[in-house]
Amino acid sequence: MKTLYLDCSMGAAGDMLVAALLELLPDRQSFVNRFNALGIPGVTVSAEPAVKCGVTGTHFRVSVNGAEEDEHHHEHHHHHSGMHDITQIVESMRLDPAVEADVLAVYRSIAEAESQVHGEPIEQIHFHEVGTMDAIADVTAVCLLMHELSPDAVIASPVNVGGGTVHCAHGILPVPAPATALLLRDIPMYGGTIQSELCTPTGAALLRRFVTKFGAMPLMRGAAYGYGMGKKDFEQANCVRAILGESEGETEEIIELSCDVDDMTGEEIGFAAERLFELGARDVYTMPVQMKKGRPGVLLRVLCMPEQREALVEAIFRHTTTLGVREARLRRHVMERSIETLDTPCGQVRRKTATGYGVERGKLEYEDLARVARERNISLAEARRLVSGENE
Repeated sequence: MKTLYLDCSMGAAGDMLVAALLELLPDRQSFVNRFNALGIPGVTVSAEPAVKCGVTGTHFRVSVNGAEEDEHHHEHHHHHSGMHDITQIVESMRLDPAVEADVLAVYRSIAEAESQVHGEPIEQIHFHEVGTMDAIADVTAVCLLMHELSPDAVIASPVNVGGGTVHCAHGILPVPAPATALLLRDIPMYGGTIQSELCTPTGAALLRRFVTKFGAMPLMRGAAYGYGMGKKDFEQANCVRAILGESEGETEEIIELSCDVDDMTGEEIGFAAERLFELGARDVYTMPVQMKKGRPGVLLRVLCMPEQREALVEAIFRHTTTLGVREARLRRHVMERSIETLDTPCGQVRRKTATGYGVERGKLEYEDLARVARERNISLAEARRLVSGENE
């Protein structure tokens, strides 16, 4: 599976993300030339070598009317743009519809965050930190590069937001700035010893749009590496690192809970299993085992996600006679799953698809097939053939 991993241990800003992704392309100058041909008013971009802590990477330089801007301070000397202005500029570039949709979605997410922070309607929001042409260039470039690289999965590390304060149009605010904090909701983030804004609103919105999972780097074979350098210098290399390669598929941690019982009826065990499923267990099953003194017993095994462990352990003690529950932490390989709804002669039927590890398989949803079979008074096999259009 083609996987893109983003190391955000020094945060994320628009220009750093562009530069990191740009380094993954075999012909960077060709992209720069095509980008400059888009005709963003007054904007010219270039990819320049930059060195941080002895590591060579790329700085994505955006010049607006001949001058380079700083994303953190440009609100002081530029016209503030609203969502309507941004939309007009983006539509004038005549981008691929999918890319244009991504660019506008990124800006819309920023507008929603600013709207919530300031208590104003989205239509009245002005993009102080991200509204100028250099930020439009950064957002558009990332969206174009994501489509050009077209990874199957985008995974990012937890985001270092930095610390201290940041100067914004409304005054001095704590890091992360309120809008950035909202854009990072439900995304793992942390602060550090560096007293500077490491994750900008632009960076946060781009991560929110494209990253499918946040966590450790998966098991993967790296084919290309990119280092997108920021403007500031710190003790740690100020860059976003991008790794593009092949992963064997997604892995996740799963908990296995188990216990042995020899003094419960079949009905009691069945009831316990029902309750465990209701509490979110991924799977519950039993196996016959031989216990002390040759007594026949039952092994109850429950699979669950880590966050469900405590509730399920408590339920096992409540609904079984066991005096102890064993726990094992396992890592399982999982295929990517999706559900699509098909319009068939028998009405809408859901189809589950799983892909990964060079395999793709699909299966019609049992409940939907059972409905068709009951409605037409036919067997499940006949319903499957009918829905699939076989033997008509």
